[in-house]
Amino acid sequence: MTTIRRDELTLPGVELGPENPLPALRPLRETHTVDERARATLPRDMARQIGYEPLRSVLPARLLDGYGRDRADTTLDTLVLENDRLRVTVLPGLGGRVHSLCHKPTGRELLYRNPVFQPAGFALNGAWFSGGIEWNIGATGHTALSCAPVYAAPVPGPDGTPMLRLWEWERLRGLPFQVDLWLPDGSDFLYVGVRIRNPHERPAPAYWWSNIAVPEERRVLVPADEAWHFGYEHTLRRVPAPVSDGVDRSYPRHGTHPADYFYEVPDGERRWIAALDGDGHGLVQTSTDLLRGRKLFLWGTGTGGRRWQDWLTEPGTGGYAEIQAGLARTQLEHVKLEAESDFSWLEAYGPLAADAARVHGADWTAARAEVAARLAAALPRAAVEDAYGAWLDRADTEPGERLAVGSGWGALELLRMGGKLLPGTPFDAATLGPEQEPWLELLRAGAYPAARCAAAPPGPSLVDRAWRDMLETAPADPATEYHLGVAQWHAGDRAQAVRSWERGLERAVSAWPLLRCLAVADRESGHLSRAADRYAEAFDGLCAERASTSAWTAATVALAREAIEALLAVGRPAVARTVFDRLDPSIRKRGRFRLLLAQLLVEEGDLVGARGVFDVGFEVAELREGAEVLGEVWVRVTDAPLPARYDFRMRP
Repeated sequence: MTTIRRDELTLPGVELGPENPLPALRPLRETHTVDERARATLPRDMARQIGYEPLRSVLPARLLDGYGRDRADTTLDTLVLENDRLRVTVLPGLGGRVHSLCHKPTGRELLYRNPVFQPAGFALNGAWFSGGIEWNIGATGHTALSCAPVYAAPVPGPDGTPMLRLWEWERLRGLPFQVDLWLPDGSDFLYVGVRIRNPHERPAPAYWWSNIAVPEERRVLVPADEAWHFGYEHTLRRVPAPVSDGVDRSYPRHGTHPADYFYEVPDGERRWIAALDGDGHGLVQTSTDLLRGRKLFLWGTGTGGRRWQDWLTEPGTGGYAEIQAGLARTQLEHVKLEAESDFSWLEAYGPLAADAARVHGADWTAARAEVAARLAAALPRAAVEDAYGAWLDRADTEPGERLAVGSGWGALELLRMGGKLLPGTPFDAATLGPEQEPWLELLRAGAYPAARCAAAPPGPSLVDRAWRDMLETAPADPATEYHLGVAQWHAGDRAQAVRSWERGLERAVSAWPLLRCLAVADRESGHLSRAADRYAEAFDGLCAERASTSAWTAATVALAREAIEALLAVGRPAVARTVFDRLDPSIRKRGRFRLLLAQLLVEEGDLVGARGVFDVGFEVAELREGAEVLGEVWVRVTDAPLPARYDFRMRP
């Protein structure tokens, strides 16, 4: 019989650290964008969806950038769903990630299972980790829920066996979603029912990609003869599959540079993607037709790609590639979800055994036909459709005992919407916590509670139009003006945001949060010298107020980094040096500040000292995907080749 149980997983890892308390007014560097000229050459529907509601920022989410790289044994809570054929290990505290999918009769691990927990700067809001199956919702990129807790509870499945339901409120788009994991008794396949709901009275941009990590030695097969190649030069072009530019790209290790291949699966074809090893064994994923897209991501064999592989896992444990399935043809697109409607579909994951000679033969059509035939025998297309219909009948079933609890933001939003209910995915008022309390007071009393003292950095801001309207009519104290300005900035009304922050500054006891927001506004509008002045003043104010708590340390680290960068940008290394020297030695030892020290030394004219920083060595734990800052600083220090340990370049 299928069972669900709690368990624990211990592996080398790091603590996530506190959230960054500074509102993310500037979008993080996102590598997945297309040049406007290239967009004009794309099919009309694809170009329209690429241009539909791109993300302005990761607000109201906060950045997660406080982790390090000094790993120690770390224990993670898990939920294990198991029948006599498969064992599924889920991480409810980390976005509901499927960490492992083990086929018990053969003992085969069907996924790439990361032997460490090492966050890196790949998610929209920072921390992300590789391996397993992740559920990407929100906007182009890895979800802001990558390292966040989700709700989990058992639900009776269509055949009487228990399903494991995961659900949360995705805050970037304001869309609740659920993922139901279901193992029918005796099944070799994990069924996954997914539903994204739009409870609002307006359309919303929807985004979903199920991201599956597999060992990179496998061949990736998909029912397509063409793909859209996306490279980190921000180009999207149609190429033949599997061979393009004389290389068979269905083998992830055949590429040189990291790249995406979004496959053109013809209408009417069954939707599937498989990754099979040299013996013809591996994983297959299939779905109902709404989940249109299929993709391969490969790291390639170049220095940068191999460096990232080592960075994200344990060197020497084998690399991985990603096979994915999504709502659109490419991950650069967002799909309109109409008001008060939903998207739903069923996925299936399981083992596949096929004839190795055909799978790895030169005849792509024959290789695909072999996999398609084996999949049809193991799991007919009609069976997936039938399972989808059976699952839909249970999608609204209320979950049982909570096995894990997510955030209180969904409960707050449903209260704002008049106590609206979402059958099957309850967001109970009992989950409201300290972060939601001031917003609950605004909702009920019409006033955001004024900060009585500078006991902590400001709490998180909300930016939805409804909350912005409430802030605009609330008494205009400094705390209200601060949060109102953040909401206005997010909405694109930057001039009004600046006016709100300036009004708040006139009466603020704690001025540094408002000064920092104004500094960002100055920097974005090209007033770099004034931005530097305001950053320096904000850092002085923070230092006068801060206490020895993790929240204050996180604020100090974040503001110091921004201030030093702004001061160096206008040629003020002496002032930047005073900011750097006021930091605790434990902060100055962090990799990001070792890099800032090298930049500071360059501006001070000490190239020997800057080279010494690189020679001693450092690691910037939160380095962003596609970042080239290490190489940019290096070439200002020396003409020598960039050492491999600092080479994270993802493009030629």
